[in-house]
Amino acid sequence: MTARFDIIVIGGGIAGLSAAAMLAEHAQVVVLEAEEQIGFHSSGRSATMVHYALGDRVVRALTQASRVFFENPPDGFGDIPLGRRMPVLIHARDDELADLDALEADIAPFATLDRLDSRGVHELCPLLKDDARHGLADRNGIRLDPHALLQGNLRQLRSRGGELHTGSRAAAIEYQARVWSVRTDKGDKYSAPILINAAGSWADQVARLAGVQPLGLEPKRRTIITFDAPAGTILEELPFAKTVGEELYFAPESGRLFASPMDEVPSDPCDAQPDEYEVALAAHRMEERTTLKVDRIHSRWAGLRTFTPDRKPAVDFAIDAHGFFWLAGQGGFGLQTSPAMAAIVESLIVGTPWPIPDVDPSELLADRFLGQPA
Repeated sequence: MTARFDIIVIGGGIAGLSAAAMLAEHAQVVVLEAEEQIGFHSSGRSATMVHYALGDRVVRALTQASRVFFENPPDGFGDIPLGRRMPVLIHARDDELADLDALEADIAPFATLDRLDSRGVHELCPLLKDDARHGLADRNGIRLDPHALLQGNLRQLRSRGGELHTGSRAAAIEYQARVWSVRTDKGDKYSAPILINAAGSWADQVARLAGVQPLGLEPKRRTIITFDAPAGTILEELPFAKTVGEELYFAPESGRLFASPMDEVPSDPCDAQPDEYEVALAAHRMEERTTLKVDRIHSRWAGLRTFTPDRKPAVDFAIDAHGFFWLAGQGGFGLQTSPAMAAIVESLIVGTPWPIPDVDPSELLADRFLGQPA
């Protein structure tokens, strides 16, 4: 027997869950997640900050539009805060000053920034070496709780009558008589006139399964390590600290520090595992940029961040398949932009007013990649 819905969402990460929760106000929605838990591959492995040193103008506008949700989530969304305030520090050496100036100009329309001299940098983050002489501080950063955000969206989905089916990997997808049919690897069958492809690193594979031209998505692995801070470090006073270039970020994490070398290693869609080279690179860069010696790594993990060719998300109905909707390519900013992205999905599918005045719908159209190698 086939279970019939108005909308099928493939993918139970933050993109699929937040969109499904929003759409469940208007339609009968089911989320099919291949793994046994939500957010398994990317959303649940993210060291997520709400900050503006990530992405371009479109990503910053989506981040800015999402802040009000994180600060004031809707009633019934959850019992614990979605995040806590944590300042963001972007630091630079003398030879990186021009890059810092350029980044300040890019971020300034979206956030209130303090320009810091060497003294200000080291007052905010005493762990940095003396050559960190310049900085930008956003004192309104938010450290998000990915688990709270995922569970809140799931709670909202279910309260509105939507369903989540885990362990349900799409094995076959067909379109016939204006209806999409999905058969899972367990043999369960679902049908709906609208199919949302929110499968993260697997989104191009899902498209091929459905006979839709893929976008040329690029999964990239990112690695994080945790280790002990020096004795006497007041962790709760430390910022999320990031080099002005794509070299290193670190911050306090559950009584320790975490760090990433901001690696972007091309990968096939998979259960990403940390590579020893990137683990060592994270420790090395911490020792290059800070006064710390990373003697013992407590834990390590990796996740996939998936990008479109131009690094802007694709949020749009496919022009080569009726009722097939792309929700892909959120890179490393899926959590911090998820409320705005869900509102955009609602607008494009249900017809509610366009929610982000600073982003034109044409900037997100999936058809901008058609004709490119995929």
